[in-house]
Amino acid sequence: MSWLRRTLGPILEHEQLLLVSISTVLVMMGQGVISPVIPLLTTKFGVGAAAIGLTLTTFGLARLILNVPMGIAADRYGRRLLLVSGPIIGAVGMIGSGFAGSLPELLAWRFVAGAGSAIYATGAQVFLADVSTPATRARYLGTNQGALLLGTSFGPAIGGFTAEAWGLEAPFVIVGLCSLLAGGYAYWRLPETRHLNTEVRRAPAPGEAPRRAWVQMLLSRDFLLIATMNAAIFFTRTGGRQTIMPLLGSANLGLSTAALGGVFSAMAILNMLLVLPSSFLADRVGRKWTIIPSGVLVGLSMFLIAWSPSYWTFFGAAMLHSAFASLSGPAPVAYAVDISPPGLRGLGLGMFRSGGDVGFMIGPPIVGFVADHWDYHASMYVNGVLMIAVALLFLLARETSGNHVRAQQAAEATPTAR
Repeated sequence: MSWLRRTLGPILEHEQLLLVSISTVLVMMGQGVISPVIPLLTTKFGVGAAAIGLTLTTFGLARLILNVPMGIAADRYGRRLLLVSGPIIGAVGMIGSGFAGSLPELLAWRFVAGAGSAIYATGAQVFLADVSTPATRARYLGTNQGALLLGTSFGPAIGGFTAEAWGLEAPFVIVGLCSLLAGGYAYWRLPETRHLNTEVRRAPAPGEAPRRAWVQMLLSRDFLLIATMNAAIFFTRTGGRQTIMPLLGSANLGLSTAALGGVFSAMAILNMLLVLPSSFLADRVGRKWTIIPSGVLVGLSMFLIAWSPSYWTFFGAAMLHSAFASLSGPAPVAYAVDISPPGLRGLGLGMFRSGGDVGFMIGPPIVGFVADHWDYHASMYVNGVLMIAVALLFLLARETSGNHVRAQQAAEATPTAR
């Protein structure tokens, strides 16, 4: 219990964190609401599943396009603008999606919904970076990540139940109203925090040519490594986990849709349970030394999933995969905040998130290509090797947090007695 109090204490003392987390639950329900209504959409528009799959691609494309511009907007105009406008734009996109009369119209509205998601997510991450300290940053961001998982978990349940009870438009309208509620909630309760970003910028060393801060960050080894790591994480999430795992379980083990649903639900629950412990670990041990073991173990778990000869070995390997993925938790985004220049947190997080969205979009087609030309096992092996290689590459990055780093910084700040 003492460990739990130490972990949750800073969180419960900060009302703003809880307010953002509630908004995140409301906004992120829109990401999963479309999953169970895909069969209804194929019937409504008379198209195949591949065409309807574009609704996910356009949602992700909007995020990729807007991550950096919204990060710049957060730095110039404040975080509150994004926290309020993002949910409102997302609500318009969700409600429009429900009443779309054709597939192109649906894709356009899904793009608007994705734009709202990108705007809000950028504002929320920068807001939490402002109100946290390096010692609590991973826990703050981890709490919001748990809220995100909760919202995306509720989305499919709401979509399936309300569509069956009240029709295809109902889930989109309900989630749209929830997003409007989140926007109004942010307007009335969340303050502006841009002024809290008061870290001191490092002066150029003697003889060092001055550079624009964002260029210096973009070309730095640490940023390139964490952006590549984020791309690998999302590549694995949408490629190996969401695309190949279900196909592997169905084709090789004969698992039903219900059985696969149970596996993925258990993975999501475990992920939510481990968010706060992994956040605490990232703050105490350091970002680097949670990211690297997590990446290596995730890669190894993909070998186990591919090897699994039965349902229970498949289930166990899937749970190990979820636990290992949860080990890093919010450490990558906390690392990105740590290395972002003062006054440019929004831009730094926007570029970091774009790396993840690149992996999000290229993962499924690449692992699908490998599976089509070889088999599902080969696809999982390739993804696993990629994940391990990128994690080991992160050994070249410097550590930015953890007790030992703070102790070293304190020692360097203490004047030496003469």
